[in-house]
Amino acid sequence: MVDVFSGRLLVSRDGRSVDPEEALQNKVVGLYFSAGWCSPCRDFTPVLCDFYTELLEGTEPPAPFEVVFISSDHSAEEMVGYMHAMHGDWLALPFHDPYKHELKKKYNITAIPKLVIVKQTGEVITDKGRKQIRDKGRSCFRNWLEGADIFQNFSS
Repeated sequence: MVDVFSGRLLVSRDGRSVDPEEALQNKVVGLYFSAGWCSPCRDFTPVLCDFYTELLEGTEPPAPFEVVFISSDHSAEEMVGYMHAMHGDWLALPFHDPYKHELKKKYNITAIPKLVIVKQTGEVITDKGRKQIRDKGRSCFRNWLEGADIFQNFSS
């Protein structure tokens, strides 16, 4: 993910700045395009939250998976409120970072919510992460991992 977020900082749910190179290294990454005002987003976010928690807390070792939220909220306050109310303990691109527009263009985001699963290089594994989680649950992670080309010893 060095290529995708190079030279940028991400933020945690509690507002800490996080170095993406460190946080995303050797992980399958879900780019979550969403907003608190969007009712399908508010419907899917708890599902993603459960999926994320199961993968990170329900497996030993924790699954090499991270989510990066790219907000379509109307203000930084809305984004923070949505993150605190509904999100898992994942990362986000800061609200005021104009890079979100490039990411939306790069990954062809025309509607939200959208969960794009990417390799370390930023190359798409699937742009149907939301549907796959709904249809297959945790088992879809195995396919993402196989497509990610990362060293791992994860077993589901």
